[in-house]
Amino acid sequence: QVQLVESGGGSVQSGGSLRLSCAASVYTYITYRMGWFRQAPGKEREGVAAINSDGNTNYADSVKGRFTISRDNAKNTLYLQMNSLKPEDTAMYYCAALFSPIGGSYYESLEIPHYPYWGQGTQVTVSS
Repeated sequence: QVQLVESGGGSVQSGGSLRLSCAASVYTYITYRMGWFRQAPGKEREGVAAINSDGNTNYADSVKGRFTISRDNAKNTLYLQMNSLKPEDTAMYYCAALFSPIGGSYYESLEIPHYPYWGQGTQVTVSS
């Protein structure tokens, strides 16, 4: 079974930075896609950034140029470096993943249905 555990959330002032981490426990896989999503109170969950096993990345327009997604394959850990944070970035941030034990190509989707595994989330609060 796959387990995803996020960490690194917290409270920062506008303009500050945070780095989120997502440690993945997975038995075996050949290819993957992993992503970060967020959900603010009263709003729908949305895709923020995604990466696939080819190293291709994809970002929501609202975070382009400010957030960077990366993955350490040796540590099975996904990261989200968030710079120039804004109050509107305040949300619960979730790590999500798809791991394939048989290979295949998975593009760096920001769509929720494309991710079968989810973490519990980590809160990010940005004050003005």
